[in-house]
Amino acid sequence: MTATRTEPAASRPSGGRGGKPARFVRESISELRKVLWPSRNELVTYSIVVIVFVVIMVSLVAGLDIGFAKLVLAVFG
Repeated sequence: MTATRTEPAASRPSGGRGGKPARFVRESISELRKVLWPSRNELVTYSIVVIVFVVIMVSLVAGLDIGFAKLVLAVFG
């Protein structure tokens, strides 16, 4: 098996759980800089798509709920 880390084993914290919070923050910021952020246009488009999809799904579930409620009332009511 080969190691996947790029840093030498001696520099890793040997205390098991924990580590240095400052290192975590530095590495998090470094990873966030690598992210390909969407443009404003893409963000608006994606948001509209998500909102439309959610409205459709809510309508579908509400319609099924009303339909099943009427069915139950017709059968047992």
